[in-house]
Amino acid sequence: MLEHLKKIAKIFRNKYFSVTLFFIGWITFFDQTSIIYDYHLAQKERQLKAQKKYYEKQTQVVTEQLKELQTNPANLEKFAREKYFMKKSNEDVYVFVDKNNHLLDTLNTEIK
Repeated sequence: MLEHLKKIAKIFRNKYFSVTLFFIGWITFFDQTSIIYDYHLAQKERQLKAQKKYYEKQTQVVTEQLKELQTNPANLEKFAREKYFMKKSNEDVYVFVDKNNHLLDTLNTEIK
């Protein structure tokens, strides 16, 4: 067992090994473009790409809704009633919420 420790100590006394170990530690933790920093940047990039995809999809949905509202006056009334709770003077408005008291959006739900 003591001989194994002497062999390990001899390896650590080697200047090339020590410099290489120091260099790997430096680029992993302390360098401006460290491996950890690069990992966090890659993670942030994936997150931003997912957000971009989501917002592009939302933009497409809203653009389709706008086109439909501009071409069909009946849909304009339906949109005003459902989205902004507008009503005629002799009507009642019922608002549906889920278990967490979040408003159920009837315009974006899909019926299967």
